[in-house]
Amino acid sequence: MPDRSFLDWPFFEPRHKALAARLDAFAASGLAGLGHGATDDASLDAACREIVRRLGSAGFLDAGCVPEPDGAFDVRTLALSRETLARHEGLFDFCFAMQGLGTGPISLFGSAAQRQHYLPPVQRGERIAAFALSEPQAGSDVSALATTARRDGDAWVLDGTKTWISNGGLADHYVVFARSEATPGARGLSAFIVDARTPGLEIAARIPLIAPHPLATLVFRDCRVPGSALIGQPGEGFKIAMATLDVFRTTVGAAALGFARRALDEAAKRAREREVFGKPLAEHQLTQARIAEMALQVDAAALLVYRAAWVKDVQRRRVTREAAMAKLYATEAAQSVIDSAVQLFGGMGVVSGMPVESLYREIRALRIYEGTSEIQKLVIGGAVLGERA
Repeated sequence: MPDRSFLDWPFFEPRHKALAARLDAFAASGLAGLGHGATDDASLDAACREIVRRLGSAGFLDAGCVPEPDGAFDVRTLALSRETLARHEGLFDFCFAMQGLGTGPISLFGSAAQRQHYLPPVQRGERIAAFALSEPQAGSDVSALATTARRDGDAWVLDGTKTWISNGGLADHYVVFARSEATPGARGLSAFIVDARTPGLEIAARIPLIAPHPLATLVFRDCRVPGSALIGQPGEGFKIAMATLDVFRTTVGAAALGFARRALDEAAKRAREREVFGKPLAEHQLTQARIAEMALQVDAAALLVYRAAWVKDVQRRRVTREAAMAKLYATEAAQSVIDSAVQLFGGMGVVSGMPVESLYREIRALRIYEGTSEIQKLVIGGAVLGERA
């Protein structure tokens, strides 16, 4: 049985524990089998739409898409949801997370009209959202964005290329970041809502991954959007992007934690059932040592993830340093835990379709997206040195 003792930690309130139980049961029954084995674009897209629809119908997208009355997200709810869903199936977590990330800028900075138009159908699972920030030459370095947005009367015209866009080709709307001012660097960026059917927006290519998820390259050619598509004020794009990532970066660590917990559970079960040299694998000291290391990494990751979420929720301040620590450690630790699980399974660990083999493919991207591990180290180092200046 999965370990749930961490829910008794002081980071959580009773409502969080209740949510985790409800979502765990729903994922096991209401989402069971969805997306399993889907590899081509059509079946993958269909599975994602159905997962989103079911999550929305059951009310689990509410917290992921809409902030609390005071304007802040409940990051503990987001993190617990991602951990729970990731433990069941990577695609469940992906679908949940992208609804939140793809509407995060609207939720946090959108006008009343934008929130009223876009958020309810996303909450209900009727529309798919996407966050379009990365470009071929601008991934971790947001200041290098080259996509442009120029005024044309009351409208804006977008030109450029976005890539590595989750839900690309599937989304009903994209939050697109573009350079609206001639100012170099991070200044001069703005955020726009672009509906998927807008003329001038083209899905240039779908990108196949080792763990299948909808991902694409988008091209904007004289893509005209109304003035009402601008989120916030011109030039606020960098602030909007960073504030959104400040919320959701912690939850990437939570998703990694979900993968790691599943790997630990699978490894412990295998160790109890598999006999080697006349006794269960679990009775060998090397196995016990490896399981101990895995459990240690899981708990350490959980402490960092939920520390960051608690600080954001309760202390109501920026958690750039804490979120970077959570994302860095949890994703790197999960990679190690999953690798250990594959090793304990032996030959069966690399058989396609085995849970630990699927986890091995799922975890790798988390060490790259929303800021690579190397970028997180720069963020942490800069914060520590700044504190001690």
